[in-house]
Amino acid sequence: MSRVGERPIPLPDGVEWSQADGTIEVTGSLGKLAVTLQSCITVREEDRVLIVTRESDERRHRELHGLSRTLVANMVDGVSQGVRKTLDIVGTGYRVEEHPTGIEMQLGFSHPVIFAAPEGVELVVEGNNRVQVRGIDKELIGRTAAELRMIRPPDAYKGKGIRYSDEVVRTKPGKAAIGALDA
Repeated sequence: MSRVGERPIPLPDGVEWSQADGTIEVTGSLGKLAVTLQSCITVREEDRVLIVTRESDERRHRELHGLSRTLVANMVDGVSQGVRKTLDIVGTGYRVEEHPTGIEMQLGFSHPVIFAAPEGVELVVEGNNRVQVRGIDKELIGRTAAELRMIRPPDAYKGKGIRYSDEVVRTKPGKAAIGALDA
């Protein structure tokens, strides 16, 4: 039994949904999102709560049940509250500033790095070392934040680079510290 799939999805005020040909469309104050679900998954509404069900207990249907429920819940959250991820840029001389097409970052390379925001994503610069990735599509926000982080991932020795604001980077001791332990 899918424990995630059994959880109901409350519909906040101002959020409407519709279903046509296996496609679920959710509309809210921030925008509209749609996802196509497998034919074995059905969604119904009871008292402003969405309930996701599957047609049988086959392994594949159980797998899709939790996934489908999570996709619909993410859409409801996205169109009602929005989604955001915060990235910190850590390092001496590392900084970020707004650019006409997105953001421009100085990350220790010989050139500035310009990152263009994809459609549906807003990049907001806070100070000179913090970027917020905002939008309504949780998958797109997560992918964009991961692409930004991959430009200069956190270094395991000095700790500098681009990291999520809640990420803890454990630094390793350098060669000198390891040599001191052997003596």
